[in-house]
Amino acid sequence: MTGTPFTALRGRLHEAAAEFAGGTDALEGILLGLVDDVDRAVAEPLEIFPVCHHSPASALAMARRLRQKRPKVVYLELCEDMAPLLTELRNCRLPVAVQAFASDIDGFPPDWAPLSVVAPITEASAEYQAIAYALDTPGVELVLVDRSSDHVFQWDARHDRAHAPDGEEPPAPASGGTSGTEAETALHGEAVGVEIGDLRPRFAELEEHLLRHGKVRHWSEWWHQYVEVPLGDSDHDTYRQVMFLIGSLFRRLAPGDGDRVRVDEDRERHMWTRMREHLAATGTDPADCLYVCGAFHAASRVDEFGVGGSDTFAIPPRTATTWQYGLIPSSHAAVEAQFGLAPGSVSIAATQWTKNLKRTRVKPYRLEGQAGTRKTATRTPAPAAALPAGTPAEDRLSGFLRRPPVLDALDETELLGWSVDIVRAARRNGYLASTADAIAVFETSILLAGMRDRAKPTPYDFQDAAVTCIEKDGVPGRRDVRRLVEIMMGGDRIGQVGYEALPPLARDVHDRLAPLELTLQQRGVRRALLDMTSRPELRACSDVLWMLRRLLPAGAARPVMGERRLGERSIQESWDLALGTHQRALIELGYEGVSLEQVLEQRLRRTAYGPRATTAEVLGAVEDATLYLGGRRLADELGTRALEVLAGERTVDGAPEVLRRVRRLLAYHRTGEPVLPQWIESFVRTGYAHYCTLLPTAFRDEDATVGQVAAMLGFLFGMEGLALSLGCDRTQLELAVAQARPEDPAKTALLWAARVQLGTLSRGELRARCDELLANPLVVPSYPRYLSGFVHALEPVPGLADVVVEAVSNAFGRLPDDVLLPWLPVLITTLRSNAAELAPLLIREAGRIFPARLAALDAWVPPWHHRPAGPSVLPAATAPRGAALLPAHPTTCDALAELLGRADGWTTTDAAARTGTGVALLTAHPATADALASVLTAR
Repeated sequence: MTGTPFTALRGRLHEAAAEFAGGTDALEGILLGLVDDVDRAVAEPLEIFPVCHHSPASALAMARRLRQKRPKVVYLELCEDMAPLLTELRNCRLPVAVQAFASDIDGFPPDWAPLSVVAPITEASAEYQAIAYALDTPGVELVLVDRSSDHVFQWDARHDRAHAPDGEEPPAPASGGTSGTEAETALHGEAVGVEIGDLRPRFAELEEHLLRHGKVRHWSEWWHQYVEVPLGDSDHDTYRQVMFLIGSLFRRLAPGDGDRVRVDEDRERHMWTRMREHLAATGTDPADCLYVCGAFHAASRVDEFGVGGSDTFAIPPRTATTWQYGLIPSSHAAVEAQFGLAPGSVSIAATQWTKNLKRTRVKPYRLEGQAGTRKTATRTPAPAAALPAGTPAEDRLSGFLRRPPVLDALDETELLGWSVDIVRAARRNGYLASTADAIAVFETSILLAGMRDRAKPTPYDFQDAAVTCIEKDGVPGRRDVRRLVEIMMGGDRIGQVGYEALPPLARDVHDRLAPLELTLQQRGVRRALLDMTSRPELRACSDVLWMLRRLLPAGAARPVMGERRLGERSIQESWDLALGTHQRALIELGYEGVSLEQVLEQRLRRTAYGPRATTAEVLGAVEDATLYLGGRRLADELGTRALEVLAGERTVDGAPEVLRRVRRLLAYHRTGEPVLPQWIESFVRTGYAHYCTLLPTAFRDEDATVGQVAAMLGFLFGMEGLALSLGCDRTQLELAVAQARPEDPAKTALLWAARVQLGTLSRGELRARCDELLANPLVVPSYPRYLSGFVHALEPVPGLADVVVEAVSNAFGRLPDDVLLPWLPVLITTLRSNAAELAPLLIREAGRIFPARLAALDAWVPPWHHRPAGPSVLPAATAPRGAALLPAHPTTCDALAELLGRADGWTTTDAAARTGTGVALLTAHPATADALASVLTAR
């Protein structure tokens, strides 16, 4: 290796290894290996520009180098299938994230869906500088060379586990260059983040060693102090060699995670293969190109490295998954969550980027028409003469490593401004801060910086000092002092996707809501008032808002006034809209279709035809299709599907929901259409037979609750008239009830109520059974459960409300206090947990029976105490009482006789008595009259 610019550095490292390690060993191999990696990367004909994601020093060095070199081709480490989206960045306000989304997957496990990959882009990043330069400079080509979004999941270790042979245990999943993000902390949802330029030690002990000896709390502070500040004013060669060295160090001192190393090396092989393919296809000189990648990948040791590397790597084909692409809003907090950075570090980096531009007067690249970028008065420096091709690089690394740390002079003006601003912000947020606190923060910041071996306090030193001096032992408002410092340093800047960059569905939503005259793209809540009487054109807006409420997360469109139910439409509505805050969800909705109606129909079909769809869920889809989409086509199709699902169910878990939805749909179609849809008739007919079959088993099944059995009976009794008219047989229901043998007290009471409805048990017998339960001391503790069954029986047999009130009243009237008081909490909790929705019916019946005034309660006698013991005996008829009406008003009887074909004429009373016809039948056959009298007097 003699003759290279780093020969002298190798010699010094060899001597250092021998001195500190007592001879040549692994330490020397690591140290010399670092220099070899730097030498190899520097000597590559195609210039490699190593970066760290969202590093102001990298962005500044990139802006300088682009103006000096003016490359014709820029190779960028970014998913190659995201290239068409980059031109839309000019229509957005940064930060935003480039997203690839797939809901219908083919080639991956179904439980992975939906797949989502994001790559966030901020203004203070080297990647954005390269993109802006390439897109706005004529004759410059931007080529994305990293693996596609499809390969991100292909190379995931979970994919290997899903396709592993039986009996073979694949390795544990690794990040593979990806990391998940928290949905609540970030705007990226559950997407996988592409690590562009990620640079952090993968060796926990190394990171802990650096933090401890650097006297810092977290990695972001260490990077700011020992990399950002020293490289902020360095030249291009020094910057590259230092970044190569850091990438090589973190790579060689990484633990042996085989999956992650494999993915990293495959990514590097992929990128170099793509670059060689492009160079061969276009004939571009490598000297006119610039390769922008993370410093970790710049120090690669794969055989495919460089323009002269081997071409043995075969890029696997993509799966048949269809990917959708778009831009979604991002934020500083989202980037911090994705890369594991300290809260507020990206905001501090953005502030540092602005300060660097003012100090160095470097003019950054910005896309023409870019929204949200700050205009800075900078002068364009004269481009430096580029080194001729093939000129060997000088060793700048030795000088950088031997140079003592530069102690920045204390900027008292800046620190005083920070101290005054944080006290002002603390006062606005409820802290009792004063001028003395500002002085204390100023002095403590200097003290902390001195304890940490730095002359100038960093933003992190100032943050610690502010927390110590102001927050003390309490937080009076919503924000603590640490958060106030982050806001003062720039805050969590949130990006926005412009109208032109939105997918067609999102643009269509904004167009259809234009009559509301609200700025819906801005973040925050907007109140919309819709008066459809004076402005009929707002009905279309109302339809859109109800569909958005159905499709978007809670809070995106929230109705304050107005409702939409089957057969009902509000004439006035009030809405709280936050479409700007939930812009990511609206954009991802656009990946599923081109209109809200199409997306809603697809989701309803997906719900109805899912492998685990239940009858209640399919009926809910039918109701939503009728409510939001109108028409009969989709509703009839989904209704037929509900019929198929019902026929295949073997449990009664969804019976209550099925009953509620069928009742609503029946009421809607009966009031709005002349005939019922064919699927509803078939559903009632099939459901009647289905629930009759399951009823005996449900009464015995311990897993079936009393509410579910009551819902089944409610369906059978409530739909009985329609079912019998459609050809069902009532005998099937009678046999099912006769076969029921419940053991649970609640189900036993429910069975008694069902028998009363069928006529096999009289109301008097039911009352007698309730009296027997109260008279049996062994059964009294279980009496609340019987009452729970009676209350649930009001669902299928609402006419038993008076019997239930009587049963409860008898319990309170007959049980002694020592039995009733311990029993009362059980009754209340049982009714509240099991029959809360049926309690209003019971209360109304009690209000009808009991006196309305308290004074009348003492003299009130319950109506069931007046009930006669048996059926009353009719007095002997001394004269024709009821039959006298017939000869007095013969017209009706004559018309009926003529209709029946009898013209015998009228018989006198004496003749009737002699012949024994007419009323004499009552005396000859009294059983029928006695039974009728018993029924009429049973109440």
